[in-house]
Amino acid sequence: MKKVLGIILGGGAGTRLYPLTKLRAKPAVPLAGKYRLIDIPVSNCINSEVLKIYVLTQFNSASLNRHIGRAYNFSGFSGGFVEVLAAQQTAENPNWFQGTADAVRQYLWLLSEYDVDEYLILSGDHLYRMDYRQFVQRHRETQADITLSVVPMTQRRASDFGLLKIDDSGRVVNFSEKPKGEALAEMQVDTTRLGLTPEVAKDKPYIASMGIYVFKKDVLIDLLKKFPDSTDFGKEIIPASAKDYNVQAYLFNDYWEDIGTIESFYEANLALSQQPQPPFSFYDEAAPIYTRPRYLPPSKLLDCQVTESIIGEGCILKNCQIQHSVLGQRSRIESGCLIDNSLIMGADFYQPFVERDPDLKDSNVPLGIGADTTIRRAIVDKNACIGRNVQIINKDKVEEAEREDQGFLIRNGIVVVLKKAVIPDGTVI
Repeated sequence: MKKVLGIILGGGAGTRLYPLTKLRAKPAVPLAGKYRLIDIPVSNCINSEVLKIYVLTQFNSASLNRHIGRAYNFSGFSGGFVEVLAAQQTAENPNWFQGTADAVRQYLWLLSEYDVDEYLILSGDHLYRMDYRQFVQRHRETQADITLSVVPMTQRRASDFGLLKIDDSGRVVNFSEKPKGEALAEMQVDTTRLGLTPEVAKDKPYIASMGIYVFKKDVLIDLLKKFPDSTDFGKEIIPASAKDYNVQAYLFNDYWEDIGTIESFYEANLALSQQPQPPFSFYDEAAPIYTRPRYLPPSKLLDCQVTESIIGEGCILKNCQIQHSVLGQRSRIESGCLIDNSLIMGADFYQPFVERDPDLKDSNVPLGIGADTTIRRAIVDKNACIGRNVQIINKDKVEEAEREDQGFLIRNGIVVVLKKAVIPDGTVI
């Protein structure tokens, strides 16, 4: 695996995750009360012995840079690193990244310097645990030029993804982006060829691309030069290369979730608190998920009722009810509150250190969630100041709403309170 270079695509402006991406890059969005999205692919790389990792991004990358700098410092003897490559304008190319392939193309001068055999290209907004060693081994065994990681898919979900068709040898022969109707039926494949049992294969007759690829080094360089106007791997580069190159599929038959939208992000976070067995576990000692250590005190719960929830470090909860929710670090919940099916991202500091953030200085609403407040089916971003007797319950059952001037938005019926928002006492949303 020393001959593999990891490239994590940080994504564009993250419009589907807005407003969580208003002040941060998509890979820096908090996850599970403690982590950030970028921790998932980076940890998978480290656990798979891929220790040379670049993260390509172009929007709001300050907090991502800070997180990576504090979290991932390898020993000088390993030669490992995790570095952010932000979009930059040069004399040859004055444009921002135009897509996934264009991002790699603009940094090809740097990536091609490494003495590696393969490039492992990953996405920065998926939740899954994967051993890339098996993925790369399959790529080498089949002597593939490109290998795509795929997940088996039921008919109900298949039309939401880019689907592939393979021949008897596992070689990819056809692509279809989010097909419907007859086009969908044509993309059915016998997934027993990739190792599924006949029963599972019958239930999941489609394979969807995960947006995770292994390229031979020289093949990637050739393709990016051969198709100079192609900007995306999944939609342009790989479909165009299937005829002339050996493009193979590798089956990943485990939990994988694309959390690129507000709804999928919300549901994936809350699913982590599910009982008896969450679909994704952070408790696997053989393949831990890493993040930056914060050295916070333990959480303090004073006469609280907590069911099916995750509580981050350094929280202070007083006489409140928490049901099927995720609370991030330094969350402060006052007495009489009800938090139900919600994601509270916590805070970057405690109230005595309010001078660190001038935006909150003049607020008479303290950091955290005030007494007797009810929050249901909501996401509360970091450093929000929510007053007393506030009701965040989407009382009118609105599906979509733009209320940024009032400190919140509604997406898919989920109320999203903005980072640093101040919600006055007695507000009803």
